[in-house]
Amino acid sequence: MWKTIARRILILIPQLIAISILIFILGAIMPGDAISGLINPDLPLYRMEEMREQLGLNAPLPVRYFNWLRGVMQGDFGRSFQHHRPVTEVIGDRMGVTFALALYTVILTYLIAIPLGIVAGKWSGKIVDKSILLYVFLALATPTIVLGILMIFWFSPIGTGTFPLGGTVDSFIFAHGTDFEIFMSQLHHLTLPAITGALLSTVGIVFMLRANIIDRKGSDYVVFAKSKGVPSGKIFSLHIFRNSLVPIMSGIGLVIAGLFTGSIFIERIFQVPGIGLLFLDSVSTRDFTVANALIMLFAVLTALGILLSDILLTIVDPRIRIK
Repeated sequence: MWKTIARRILILIPQLIAISILIFILGAIMPGDAISGLINPDLPLYRMEEMREQLGLNAPLPVRYFNWLRGVMQGDFGRSFQHHRPVTEVIGDRMGVTFALALYTVILTYLIAIPLGIVAGKWSGKIVDKSILLYVFLALATPTIVLGILMIFWFSPIGTGTFPLGGTVDSFIFAHGTDFEIFMSQLHHLTLPAITGALLSTVGIVFMLRANIIDRKGSDYVVFAKSKGVPSGKIFSLHIFRNSLVPIMSGIGLVIAGLFTGSIFIERIFQVPGIGLLFLDSVSTRDFTVANALIMLFAVLTALGILLSDILLTIVDPRIRIK
């Protein structure tokens, strides 16, 4: 296993370099630059050109790329033109919120998906299975922004007021509450976006688990166990369900990585101050030092998610060895 991990990490290096080149080129060909994002009517054109020269924005593209890459290799992603702080500090302030939201969403996703997949697979063709499939197809066809807006109208202060909208903690509790009260307030603020993300993330898991259970119900070893008189509950738990979980468990890494990248839309809809909202703001203001760093972060998380999925696959089923 350790050889596999080392090999995969070495393969990531040229992949990430290629991604960094592509990111930098795409940022360079976009109209405007960081100075354009800071433009105001009182700033003369000659002053803008002086600022571009001082910041090295007029240098050739290869020079700018290698200067940026040299800083990245040293852990320096540059400074944010909008926040006037190092990029690592700007992202670090938002990373905790996105990580908490992603973790909360993952927990809710599997708490919803696994029972639904079991019920749909165990009673396939029944009314309950058809109802779950209807939910799966509706979730598959519903865009994130549509479900998000509906959840806001139903459960935010606009609707029933069950959950707050925007932010991560109540300001009064943050100033005067205990650590537990602050934690519960954060949980309350993140519940609505987490439920929204979970309802959409369950689709693939439910469908795959249902299909795996149906496929294994007619397998030879299940038929053989039934012929020996093994109780149906034991057959399901030890043979059908356990083997059906192998591909589900192996996909946890990809689910986690997908939630980080998918947080862009969830955080924008619910105004959660995480890295997804930061990415959209940095693109709109042409703060490309922050945008480039975030895209690289998303790429690394996706690659690590794939690696985690491979590792979990070998743990869940030791017979599998990834070459």
